[in-house]
Amino acid sequence: MTDFSATRAMFDLPEGVIYLDGNSLGPLPVAVKERMSRVIADEWGQMLIRGWNQAGWMEQPRRTGDRIARLIGAEPGSVVMGDTLSIKVYQALASAFEMNPTRRVVLSDNGNFPSDLYIAQGLVRTLGEGHALRTVNPEDVLDAIDETVAAILITEVDYRTGRRHDMKALTARAHEKGALAIWDLAHSAGALPVEVAGGGADFAVGCTYKYLNSGPGGPAFIYVAPRHHDAARPALSGWMGHAAPFAFDLDYRPGDGIERMRVGTPPILQLAALDAALDVWDGVDMGDIRARSLELGDLFIAGVEARCPDLKLATPRAHDQRGSQVSFTHPEGYAIMQALIAEGVIGDFRAPVTLRFGFTPLYLGHDDVNRAVDILARIMEERRWDRPEFKTRAKVT
Repeated sequence: MTDFSATRAMFDLPEGVIYLDGNSLGPLPVAVKERMSRVIADEWGQMLIRGWNQAGWMEQPRRTGDRIARLIGAEPGSVVMGDTLSIKVYQALASAFEMNPTRRVVLSDNGNFPSDLYIAQGLVRTLGEGHALRTVNPEDVLDAIDETVAAILITEVDYRTGRRHDMKALTARAHEKGALAIWDLAHSAGALPVEVAGGGADFAVGCTYKYLNSGPGGPAFIYVAPRHHDAARPALSGWMGHAAPFAFDLDYRPGDGIERMRVGTPPILQLAALDAALDVWDGVDMGDIRARSLELGDLFIAGVEARCPDLKLATPRAHDQRGSQVSFTHPEGYAIMQALIAEGVIGDFRAPVTLRFGFTPLYLGHDDVNRAVDILARIMEERRWDRPEFKTRAKVT
């Protein structure tokens, strides 16, 4: 049984703040500060360029990838770190098109994170020749997979509503129709049990700065099913994905297995932060995480619905249909969220009307949820949100 009081002590949380936005940016693990200090002073500072060999910097993307693999149900040696999530989406989608050359359509849903759709739009424009992005409502994805689809590109948990797609069912339908399945795990890795191997995924991608707490701009990961390691040719033929980077060949030769999905020089400081943050997960059971996050979400839903009738639930009630966040909607959602943040309850807002709250058992408990409900209810009852300073939009919402 996971000791959540022990994991809470592993985070450096501001006094008096109830943090319900770990689904957007995870808080700072205590161990990260020590690790970053050591890497900067002892490795970069003293080893200088020798750190690539002496500190194992060159192998860090693969080593850390194996730690991520455990959390997403992936085979050892099938995950590698580096670059941004957008880059990893591009790699996976470009590889899928090349592996399915007689087809031209990528299928996604209109609840997908816009960045994924932007990447798909840009790629199909570049490819031309009839390539297209097709989007449907989230609940219609299964029926929309047909023999024209080269690949599905689906985010497992909807960033707005917290609705969860059925990875196994959608992947099975994709394979039945001759399509490949690409999964974005940005809102599920570290939030709930994920089984990319058991679910049959062909590719999976994800960021690490949300539930995995690697810090702002933390590196992304890509999973390629081992059965595709020799067939998936990286569209971005980067130096680090070469079979022998320091041979300095003028022609590209892809590296073995997942190594070919490396592109640029690995971000060593960010990888060090992620590696330290992953220490929190040692001994944590994902089943315990899932059970507690659903419990906290249920408690929040019940409290808000009982005391804030003007807020409308946007998240599915059924446990098997939702991730680890709860969303409510209100026409003045932005102002309400700013009023909440001003009183120490940090969630976030997604246009046009959605208030999002993430429930991460690693550092949140029942008392936090009950206090958050109390504060939200007071803000709604007294219309504390109805002030000009809460209605002025910042660049990041």
